[in-house]
Amino acid sequence: MFHIEEELKKLPAKPGVYIMHDKDDNIIYVGKAISLRNRVRQYFRKNNKTKRIQNMVALIDHFEYIVVDNEAEALILECNLIKKNRPKFNVLLKDDKTYPYIKINVKDDFPSVYITRKILNDGAKYFGPYANAGAAKEMIDFIKEKFKIRQCRTFKYRDRPCLNYHIKKCFAPCMGYISKEDYHKQVQEVIEILEGKTDKIEKQIEKEMKEAAENRQYEKAAYLRDKKMAIEKISERQKVSNITENDIDVIGIAKTQFEVCIEIFFIRKSKMLGREHYFFNDLVDEEDSQILSEFVKQYYVGNNVLPNKIMMREEIEDKEIIEEWLTKEAGRKVQIKTPQKGEKLRLVEMAENNAMITLKNKEQNKYDTLAELKEVLALDKMPRKIECYDISNISGTYMVAGMCVMLDGVIKKNLSRTFRIKTVFQQDDPQCMKEVITRRIRHSIENENGGFGKLPDVILVDGGITQIHAAQEAIASYAIHIPVLGMVKNDKHQTRALMNDKREELTISEELMKKITLFQDTVHDTAISYHKKLRNKSMTQSELDEIEGIGPVKKKTLLQTLGSVEKIKKASIEELMQVKGITKEIAERIKQL
Repeated sequence: MFHIEEELKKLPAKPGVYIMHDKDDNIIYVGKAISLRNRVRQYFRKNNKTKRIQNMVALIDHFEYIVVDNEAEALILECNLIKKNRPKFNVLLKDDKTYPYIKINVKDDFPSVYITRKILNDGAKYFGPYANAGAAKEMIDFIKEKFKIRQCRTFKYRDRPCLNYHIKKCFAPCMGYISKEDYHKQVQEVIEILEGKTDKIEKQIEKEMKEAAENRQYEKAAYLRDKKMAIEKISERQKVSNITENDIDVIGIAKTQFEVCIEIFFIRKSKMLGREHYFFNDLVDEEDSQILSEFVKQYYVGNNVLPNKIMMREEIEDKEIIEEWLTKEAGRKVQIKTPQKGEKLRLVEMAENNAMITLKNKEQNKYDTLAELKEVLALDKMPRKIECYDISNISGTYMVAGMCVMLDGVIKKNLSRTFRIKTVFQQDDPQCMKEVITRRIRHSIENENGGFGKLPDVILVDGGITQIHAAQEAIASYAIHIPVLGMVKNDKHQTRALMNDKREELTISEELMKKITLFQDTVHDTAISYHKKLRNKSMTQSELDEIEGIGPVKKKTLLQTLGSVEKIKKASIEELMQVKGITKEIAERIKQL
């Protein structure tokens, strides 16, 4: 038995990482500390804690800790454990993607230009990151077309040029139509453009263009003109006026009543290459500095290409140790700055303003969806919680249901639930729906703080009028009122409309229809996945599962050794005992089959 108060007394005053578990042994929080004794004890003392931490502490059943030599080791271990276990009460980046870079293999005789998400120490040139993969691809296509860089990934000499040469999109180095030196001159121009060094190139091209025109080389002049326009276009795309800093990430944070948004601007070689944003729920009462500290640690762990500077408004906890860690990872100095004036502060303010705009746009979209549904259904209040249900079975076998939840306009997959039908023994989807809705409502009436939470404001069912009436009957049995709508599909199994209990198809906007379609697809996938799981489990079950002492490993060994359940039944006790792990006692039980 784990006694928290007793274990708190044993904590060492050393740096390390602490890991909080709930009663089911799930890791719910990971943190680091200079002194484990002081930090962990704070959670169990009566002091001012945020709502998120209060909820977390209420679920702690036991904790463990790992002692390390210094704070830097604790930081790295904390990041790795969070990334591996994704505890529900840590600040988590839901989007674990790697960003695209543009790569040029400058060591090749005829280098290609392409997109990659892996940074290797191979002597190639890398440009990025580009937050928008589509923008990076567009840049690549633009470069290849205007600079006639080869588009084949695997270069090899040919007996004839490919189509790209004939449509004037490649110099056909594979045929020897351009020398290595001239090709590398083209590639060097591309490199300088991606580095933002365009002035010198533009002047040179303009000079060559005039000479070509004077010599009546009009095709060459037109090609040079198009190249100059391409350079200007690429340069303009990346431009942010008056940025004198190289290779920086600018981080801005914004909050509303319900959500937090963090926006990052990527600036490389004094040009803005793109941006990305992340949303976090249940953090609005946390300090900005705390949120940013957790974000920075998670965002940059394992990041192959680090900026020289990270700029934000707030001084974050562990700034020095994070800088030390990032510097070690990058092999050069990485600084975290909090600018107070000038262009650097302007950039931070720009990131913050964009974060707030992004957040407000997102909330407006959610509000518009809910406001429209409120109007369509003539509800007294906003339908903040909407639940959606679908039944799945094959000819009345393995009958199950899926439930999905939309909270404040956002589908919350972690709140999805599945049901195995218990009272219906033949194919009857409406009766299955009635059972499921009845069970679901009972959960909330018996315990509003349980796994299902509060009752929904609206229920959507996958189907037409019979499904609607079945759900209404279940709701009426509890003498409560929850509006029910049916999600009707067309002949191609696509969402066609919302239907009320009068068989009327409601007129809704295209945006709301998209949201309902996504909701219906999500609950359908939930139900189907559970149905397949039960069916697959049934197919792998056998009489061996009923024998005490035979688990999955022994069962697998028996089947691999003897071939089938029938052959196992016919085997003698001596033959059975030849199988690894099968004792005489287990063999005798098998013979009783």
